[in-house]
Amino acid sequence: MVEIVEVSPRDGLQNEEKALSTAEKLELVERAARTGVRRIEVTSFVRPDRVPQLTDAAEVATALTRNGDGGIAYSALVLNAKGYDRAVAAGIREVTTLVLATETFSDRNQGMTTGEAVETARWIRERARRDGVTVAVTIGAAFGCPFEGEVPDARFAEVAARVADLGADEVCLADTIGVAVPSDVEARFGVLRGLTDAPMRVHLHDTRNTGVANAVAAVRSGVAALDASLGGIGGCPFAPGASGNVATEDLVYTLHRMGHDTGLDLAATIEQATWVTGRLGVPVSGRLATVGGFPR
Repeated sequence: MVEIVEVSPRDGLQNEEKALSTAEKLELVERAARTGVRRIEVTSFVRPDRVPQLTDAAEVATALTRNGDGGIAYSALVLNAKGYDRAVAAGIREVTTLVLATETFSDRNQGMTTGEAVETARWIRERARRDGVTVAVTIGAAFGCPFEGEVPDARFAEVAARVADLGADEVCLADTIGVAVPSDVEARFGVLRGLTDAPMRVHLHDTRNTGVANAVAAVRSGVAALDASLGGIGGCPFAPGASGNVATEDLVYTLHRMGHDTGLDLAATIEQATWVTGRLGVPVSGRLATVGGFPR
């Protein structure tokens, strides 16, 4: 079993020119659930002036959690104590927070040093433990930085060790600008596995057409969960050149043909990828929505 975490309602929407209405976002979450996915990142509780596409985070989360989760884990991104408090007040019981691997990107994205981001994540983890909230920590730009370029092995190992020390429920490595190749994925998850026994997750961008190959490398490295976005929509507004996420439908096809179970239905995934890209007025970046599965 390989778990796919659907991130189109959050990472998928935050970088798109067109902003969906609250009702459309709720419909996107409901349509994502039709694919069979059991974890959906539904929004982020960040400054509205920084990510205007997600200004209705509280409304989206409250509507979803008020109506019950139907066996689906709804998660949200939070970057500080205020964001955490807002998410929990809206009913969110699973959060992801972020530590960037380089100082320049950390300052541009969060207005803090990497060390300050680690301590913020520590506060969130300790508070969440008391609240019964699950916490994942993502190491962003784990394979390359849009401002500093290569992230040296020693720097990655240093940041990974500090994150591992937090005792998070899950640790994720993000290829924020889509520069990794499979050997990078294998090497960095090998380092991470030597530092923590926590379940590992990967967040991949398909900027340079290596997303699916990197996902396969991650699975073979013991990664339990893969972030993906319907239609390959999304990206990071604070990372120049960070185009869309790896497409959910492309991962489903690949993993199923390899003999893995994702719990998702490929035809339903293609259908919803076509719906959301149509709503946004953008092309589907994944291949499966264009060519279909095999055999027919």
